Amino acid sequence: MSRYEDGIKIIEDTCGNGKDNVIALATLEMTDGKMQPVVRDVNAFYEDGVFYITSTATSGKARQIAANNNVAFAVHFEGISGKGIGDNLGWVLDPKNADLRLKLRKAFSDWYDAANNEQNEDCIVLAVRISQVSLFRDHGAVRYNLDFVNKTEAE
Repeated sequence: MSRYEDGIKIIEDTCGNGKDNVIALATLEMTDGKMQPVVRDVNAFYEDGVFYITSTATSGKARQIAANNNVAFAVHFEGISGKGIGDNLGWVLDPKNADLRLKLRKAFSDWYDAANNEQNEDCIVLAVRISQVSLFRDHGAVRYNLDFVNKTEAE
């Protein structure tokens, strides 16, 4: 197994398998003529190189991703952080989101209905398509820098 594959396995084992992950999601916003970072904690479901988040179309993160889709993230207390491209997948009840919606409802079952009004078309799914990840284990003794676009480990 290559180091890239080893790193992917760590991410899958840590974040995958239907887990409700808490990540810090950073977006960019133009404020007073300057691009400023904005960060917040969100619950995220991970699958195949993508974090999925439920939100509203009018939220700051959705508006900021629409204006500039470059994002960054860090998985809480897991030594996993990276960059990606944010994408609004639209209304959770859109038929194209049917399979994903079931996975999100299961992963977020403890709070999903209390936080999401699916009947409102502003209830959306945001995707963070990972392009680059840095991860470490054993207090930094083991490090990986993964390029998800080219499916390689960078030096």
